[in-house]
Amino acid sequence: MGRVVKQSAGVGRKSTKPGAKGAPREEAKRLRAAIAARKPSARSKTQGSRSTTQRSRSATRKPKPSTRLSRKPIHADVRAYNASQADSDQRICDALAKAIHQNLPGNGTRDVEGKIWHRHPVWFMDGNPIVGYHKLKDCIRLLFWSGRSFDEPGLAPEGGFQTAGARYTSVRQLSAKDLKRWLKKSVEIQWDYKNIVKRKGRLERLR
Repeated sequence: MGRVVKQSAGVGRKSTKPGAKGAPREEAKRLRAAIAARKPSARSKTQGSRSTTQRSRSATRKPKPSTRLSRKPIHADVRAYNASQADSDQRICDALAKAIHQNLPGNGTRDVEGKIWHRHPVWFMDGNPIVGYHKLKDCIRLLFWSGRSFDEPGLAPEGGFQTAGARYTSVRQLSAKDLKRWLKKSVEIQWDYKNIVKRKGRLERLR
């Protein structure tokens, strides 16, 4: 009767084993962290939307039209005329054709046209002859229809009206600077040969 029953060592004590109740909480934290890592941030969403908008704009953006004048090749008849000359004269003709083609504004377009006229190459602006060249007995003659008004010592009067020109026996005599300057003046200074017949031989200055 007087016995005292000893309490079992495990009865009535809280468990001190780690993870017994904290394991579910830790697992929940890991799941929330994993979900948060998968979601894109607000900054990345903004950057993504910007890049998408830029791509769509660049895809729909129309290219700006070119302001450069397109140049057609030198007329086939002009090249054939040059090829029909002797070697030394052909080199002069080729150099002159190239200089004229490169320095006349819009050459090969509607405004400026090079063709064979009276059996030799001539370039016209709006139907008015401005420059050409042809074979003489001992040289190649470059001719400007309004050349007497250029005030250029390198151009001598040739024929009638306002024509003036230069004569070449070698391609080494050509000056690129002189040709460029003369051709510029051939556009700026013009006499109206186009309507000379209508005016009964009277020549008037256009510009």
